[in-house]
Amino acid sequence: MSDAARPLDPDEAARRLGPWLGAGGQAGGVVLAVSGGPDSTALMGCAAALPPRVPVLVATVDHGLRPESGEEAAGVAALAGRLGLPHRILTWRGEKPRTRLQEAARAARYDLLLGLAREAGAGAILTAHTLDDQAETVLMRLCAGSGPAGLAGIAPARRLGGLLLGRPFLDLPKARLVATCAAAGWPFAVDPGNAAARFARARLRRVMPLLAAEGLTPARLARLAARLRRNEAALAAAAEAARPSLAAAPAGPGRLALDAAGLAALPEAVALRVLADAIAALRAGERRPERLERLEEALFGRILPAIAAGTPLRLTLGGALLDLAGGRLLLAPEPPRRRTKRAG
Repeated sequence: MSDAARPLDPDEAARRLGPWLGAGGQAGGVVLAVSGGPDSTALMGCAAALPPRVPVLVATVDHGLRPESGEEAAGVAALAGRLGLPHRILTWRGEKPRTRLQEAARAARYDLLLGLAREAGAGAILTAHTLDDQAETVLMRLCAGSGPAGLAGIAPARRLGGLLLGRPFLDLPKARLVATCAAAGWPFAVDPGNAAARFARARLRRVMPLLAAEGLTPARLARLAARLRRNEAALAAAAEAARPSLAAAPAGPGRLALDAAGLAALPEAVALRVLADAIAALRAGERRPERLERLEEALFGRILPAIAAGTPLRLTLGGALLDLAGGRLLLAPEPPRRRTKRAG
């Protein structure tokens, strides 16, 4: 049996889950997000096999997108009961969007999980994302034109709504979790949507073997993501260090001002991050950042040349109004567009 398809042994499972579930783990316990697929079923089974140290609550989100979803959620509940773990089914209610369905389902899923975790007093949510998920995410974002932040992929752990979101299996091939379920006799469901050609992730999944044959394996895509996460951390630190020296004269409530010459003197990547962060600060509460291509075009194609030439410039970018004049770049929220009433 190859290592890529070897079941997790108890010691390895304990090393991965111990920091979350063992002594010194998350105060208040953890919520395990378990869909019923092999990855999350393995997460639940491995967690149940550990000596109990912190409270563990299993949660299954029924998105209501397939007729069999309710039955699958009930199957997870039954297995959780046999394993001695409490279980809750969370239902995504309301009208479902016709476009960006997977994106909306993901947002709803995390909202429901966060709500349950807060209700239970849990300190963390664990998901069973794998090396395969990481590789697919990097490939999808590469196709979408993402920059370094997007290509950094899925983080092994991050803050989410004041809690920790952990992914202890992120560097494991999916085949190992399938093998773990098979070896333990844990039943799991297979979502037909994972192979539906209408979803970009499923289409890319089909070409992954071809890419792997050329050397672009899931492991290499995941390694690229890890390298870019390190670079992103360094870039964020550089931008944070540069920010105090860029503060221009007070800009007024709800506005930001950057010293133009100081911005132009920064390395391009740091200047781009400073600008992106400034716009994001003005758009607090909005989820979707400006596309990297537009930021690059504005900074490198217009703002920096105007600073070098000493000419004023006024443009809108990412919901912000940028005004370059008097040696500073002033950023303010873009005013609402006026709507003209049609005659008649």
